[in-house]
Amino acid sequence: MTTYTLTKTRLVAGIWEGSLTGAGTEQPDLRVTHHGEPVEGLRTDYDAAEKKWRVEFPVPAHLISDGVQTFVISDDQGNTLDSFSLLSGEALAEDIRAEVDLLRSELDMLKQAFRHHCSNG
Repeated sequence: MTTYTLTKTRLVAGIWEGSLTGAGTEQPDLRVTHHGEPVEGLRTDYDAAEKKWRVEFPVPAHLISDGVQTFVISDDQGNTLDSFSLLSGEALAEDIRAEVDLLRSELDMLKQAFRHHCSNG
């Protein structure tokens, strides 16, 4: 079994880019999925000078929508090599606001307990 290491280098202009080591010069069999469904467009190119594969795929515009969209890159054995998520939309903003409100209330509770502790000490 071949052990690959995939490292994201960047996501720019809708193109995810990374580098893959551990495959040698043999063409790696990789796939990208979104919610378990295959995503087309993954390309690999061997860089002989660096002795690694450049991996890239365009994030399809039709898969970008409100909520959390997770993309998984795996090998032919189904081993996850990397994944990333895109977050957007009103639902996300409300989740973040709820988390901030919860943190504020916890901070207020801690401040009150600290003040009580200091006044009794």
